[in-house]
Amino acid sequence: MHYKSFNPVSMPANFNNDPIGIFDSGVGGISVLKHIHALLPHEDLIYLADSKYAPYGNKTAQEITQRCLILCDDLLQKNVKAIVVACNTATAAAIDTLRDTFDIPIIGMEPAVKPAAEASKNGVIGVLATVGTLKSAQFAALLESYGRNVKVVTQGCVGLVECIERGELHTPETKALIRQYTAPLLAEGADTMVLGCTHYPFVKEVIQDIVGEEITLIDTGAAVAKQLKRQLEENGLLSTSKEIADVRFWTNSEAENARQVIEKLWGKQVDVHRL
Repeated sequence: MHYKSFNPVSMPANFNNDPIGIFDSGVGGISVLKHIHALLPHEDLIYLADSKYAPYGNKTAQEITQRCLILCDDLLQKNVKAIVVACNTATAAAIDTLRDTFDIPIIGMEPAVKPAAEASKNGVIGVLATVGTLKSAQFAALLESYGRNVKVVTQGCVGLVECIERGELHTPETKALIRQYTAPLLAEGADTMVLGCTHYPFVKEVIQDIVGEEITLIDTGAAVAKQLKRQLEENGLLSTSKEIADVRFWTNSEAENARQVIEKLWGKQVDVHRL
């Protein structure tokens, strides 16, 4: 395993063609996976959905960190060369510990407060996120850095992750939750909303229909993919393969329709392995 003694320079040349690991509390990180696959089509990808323990938003930082360490260990046993923590809550709770423990590139998420502040015309932005993300020190630091000249209205979205985990993207319950959680942001005059959880892009169209086309919605999947590419380039880890990459899915979900949900979100038929 690649703990702190790991040095990419000392690895065999074909290490470049080892896969990249991506994990999330569930299936939400597939939204980030899509951006990564589009930007880096020759990189093999392994996705772990920790759906049995979703959502992370109602767990302590210690519990989340323990799950992240276990998932990283699993990915390292699959010989990954880099890891993307495709979960805002997990990033907030565990990214420092993971980087202190493992000496391979580890890329995390953060709610897009900076681009939202830049995009807002009236200086009022809303953030939709899990309670865990909104309570984190990382989010507080983001607000301190980029939220000084704008009004930031936050909203914890309890229950929305669970709807998306079940593949319920357009159901009355999902729409009701979205109306409930966006209403306070609209009431405060937000003209820009941050999708501060990787699950939420899968209901982006529903959110847009509810809040109106004049509201700008921002997620960070594309930015994370670009940061991953930069990290691979800086460490000399870009794949040399010219083949379209293999994407493998693993889940510990206990739901009978786990594979169908993953296929629905990924957009094509896939093999899903038990984590």
